[in-house]
Amino acid sequence: MENVWFVLIAVLWTGYFLLEGFDFGVGILLPVLSREEADRRAIVKTIGPVWDGNEVWLLVAGGATFAAFPEWYATLFSGFYLPLFLILLALIARGVALEYRSKSDSTRGWDRALFWGSLVPAFLWGVAFANIVRGVPLDADHEYTGTLLTLLNPFALLGGLATLLLFTLHGAVFLALRTTGDLRQAAARMAKSISPAAFLVVMAFLLLSGGGGGAVRWAAVALVALGLIGAVAATVRGRDGWAFTASAVAIVALVCAIFSGLWPNVMPALDPANSLTVTNAASSPYTLTVMTWVAAVFTPVVLAYQAWTYWIFRRRLTGAA
Repeated sequence: MENVWFVLIAVLWTGYFLLEGFDFGVGILLPVLSREEADRRAIVKTIGPVWDGNEVWLLVAGGATFAAFPEWYATLFSGFYLPLFLILLALIARGVALEYRSKSDSTRGWDRALFWGSLVPAFLWGVAFANIVRGVPLDADHEYTGTLLTLLNPFALLGGLATLLLFTLHGAVFLALRTTGDLRQAAARMAKSISPAAFLVVMAFLLLSGGGGGAVRWAAVALVALGLIGAVAATVRGRDGWAFTASAVAIVALVCAIFSGLWPNVMPALDPANSLTVTNAASSPYTLTVMTWVAAVFTPVVLAYQAWTYWIFRRRLTGAA
């Protein structure tokens, strides 16, 4: 059951990065694509009906980690307290901006909050996962012994830049899919401009991360490369749906590469003897069994609701929307 829940948590993070990834990208691109209020309003409307539902994946991933791997949760949230707290503040600022932007006479302050509330998590999630992949200083009690500067190492900053560029590209492709006219063309141009840097940085991060995973991990790395190439190729040809699918494949494959490289660890330590694994960090078999039944009942409901939401709000928007 421990391995099953390791996979399920990887799936939850995949869903979060896939869906919140384009939310972050849209927020980052908001002040870049247009200075016209009508266009900015259309940009915000592309994620307005879905952004809060997308955040559910993060809440469930955190809750599942707490219940299935309490040792992992405790070490992660104590050692990474400041970065995770900054992410929380940024998400709060972004949520407030999305809710109150349309209710204010002046939108400049809300647009800034939306921009920084998207950029900060897009960067810091990469920093956090890069440190997990690299390994962190843990003592024999699995307590983090480093400092904030320990987390801001060059490899972690590379990981942050990788997720920042990947989510920005994902957001540009999403906007090209969901808008029309000049706004769609601007988003497509942005996707083509970002893609070379995103490809180089993401692939550098994956190649430098090393780790285990064997054939599964290297297959995932290859899919990341193909997804990024496919996204820009489809954008050039005006195939927005295929471009979004390709960028989605790249994100899914990235998370797969990270988690397949981690297993059987959940939090590697610089001293391997102190690493947290799926075995020593897991809850009791009874707890995992109960969680499995709960997940089997409620997960289809959540998926059905989100699918319905995206179907209802599927039409393209214009600056006049």
